[in-house]
Amino acid sequence: MKILVTGGAGFIGSAFVRMALDEDTAWRVVNLDKLTYAGNLENLAGVSESPRYRFVRGDIADGGAVMRLFAGEKPDAVVHFAAESHVDRSILSPEPAVRTNLYGTFCLLEAARVHQTPLFLHVSTDEVYGSLEEPLEADENFPLQPSSPYSASKAGSDLLALSYGKTFKLPVIVTRASNNYGPYQFPEKLIPLMISNAMEDKPLPIYGDGMQVRDWLFVDDHCRALLAVLDKGRAGEIYNVGGSLALPNKEVVRRILAATGKSESLMRYVADRPAHDRRYALSSEKVMRETGWAPRMPFDEGLALTVRWYRENIDWVRHVKSGEYMQYYERNYAHREP
Repeated sequence: MKILVTGGAGFIGSAFVRMALDEDTAWRVVNLDKLTYAGNLENLAGVSESPRYRFVRGDIADGGAVMRLFAGEKPDAVVHFAAESHVDRSILSPEPAVRTNLYGTFCLLEAARVHQTPLFLHVSTDEVYGSLEEPLEADENFPLQPSSPYSASKAGSDLLALSYGKTFKLPVIVTRASNNYGPYQFPEKLIPLMISNAMEDKPLPIYGDGMQVRDWLFVDDHCRALLAVLDKGRAGEIYNVGGSLALPNKEVVRRILAATGKSESLMRYVADRPAHDRRYALSSEKVMRETGWAPRMPFDEGLALTVRWYRENIDWVRHVKSGEYMQYYERNYAHREP
């Protein structure tokens, strides 16, 4: 089977590419990635020379290029990760999220429709459900209540993908995952940001009171879920994928400081971001029941593994935190007084 992976040089996409090539020696992977700030071919150094792997640099929002790629490759399945995926960046500048997440998804769906691609797996997020009061958990039929330009663009792309299934009979599956963490994650997200700042003895900026609750999913567990959905998922369905471990952000930061051997005096509370969702929670019962998947990685074990990876890959961290990243960090955190 030939799989077209979009955004395969990003954090989750590259983990999926590595796992897919390792899991099934008959699979071939074509990786379409624009190589924006979060795309890094160093994430794929272990597979880049494989005869079953091909990298194509391109923009999913370039409809002509996408159509030509589908015509040439004729993939058996699309696994669509490519997205502008950071809430803070979508608040600072909404246009890239709307262009990539909505229009880019449209270009891919159109190419898949024209070339009759057998399966289109659209990878989304639990953020589309918005903030939930305890003890609610979102199942796949829960109303969509996105709060940020990022989550709104993802909710729109989810609905667009599902509409192609209903209107054009394109075999579409949507997955919605909780917060991922693990090696190779770009250090703008909570866990790698806190790890890298702790290693440098820099302040760890915590939004508001730090009691925003997130469900944490180790990236390899997420990728295993996607492989299970490719194998056993039903077209037209939505599958939630969670880690079954919900923690307040403040507690996650404390565990990172303990794992890095640093003092809690590095914690710095800063002004909250606009419309910050208080609590995400979702039920993964459906994907477990239909595919047999379940998360395997205990959070503290996964966190220790992740901290160790960042410590052992200082050059990777320094590389991705240079240039554009420092400009973003300054813009987002420099004047965010509590």
